[in-house]
Amino acid sequence: MAKIFCVANQKGGVGKTTTTVNLAAGLAKLDQRVLLVDLDPQGNATMGAGINKAKLTASVYEVLLGMAEVASARQRSESGRFDVLPANRELAGAEVEMVALENRDKRLKDALALVSAEYDFILIDCPPALSMLTLNGLCAAHGVIIPMQCEYYALEGLSDLANTIKKVSVSLNPDLKIVGLLRVMFDPRMTLSQQVSDQLEQHFGDKVFKTVIPRNVRLAEAPSYGMPGVVFDPASKGAQAYIAFGAEMVDRIKLLGK
Repeated sequence: MAKIFCVANQKGGVGKTTTTVNLAAGLAKLDQRVLLVDLDPQGNATMGAGINKAKLTASVYEVLLGMAEVASARQRSESGRFDVLPANRELAGAEVEMVALENRDKRLKDALALVSAEYDFILIDCPPALSMLTLNGLCAAHGVIIPMQCEYYALEGLSDLANTIKKVSVSLNPDLKIVGLLRVMFDPRMTLSQQVSDQLEQHFGDKVFKTVIPRNVRLAEAPSYGMPGVVFDPASKGAQAYIAFGAEMVDRIKLLGK
């Protein structure tokens, strides 16, 4: 059965989608079977995986509303070598439509249960807000990966997110826990970055992943070519870091399983 992880942070622009897409591709390079679930109506993870969101016949929207199953809605990222449950603007309407449905916060969990045995990892890219969509992601997941920029405001948002995860764990999903904090867009030349990084390690210890993702132009360029950064320029520092992060995730899962 797959290990299911949300990539979440209530703060926007912190590299959630970049992390989800490149972790998926990094895990695929390590011969892991991966499904990426795009839960953001912007559909950036869908496009970053090389899938045209304008030509979808079915998406996560139909899956959440019970009009399609994951098996028929998923697409293949040929460049990344992983499967994608894609999203487009229609997903924004799901927020309202799900209000009247039974088990509205467990719709994604129930849908993924039907394909879980086909994958080693399922990664969920959440929108930057605590919405019904994010709640579905948190209810479906075993754990949360939190990408963080090493800056002051990131620390402020982290306590809010930790409280949210705690509430969901208590009331809806007792399996949910923080798997780890991933330092992204890291610039070692900035004193503040190093200071915040040190603070994270002091407060969260081994919850902070050893891998650090540097600020990297090639990672930013990759989505415009419809491919993950680890495929677009495998030799770049950013790509190498995400491949290392994939290996660290596999090792961490083995430890959790013991």
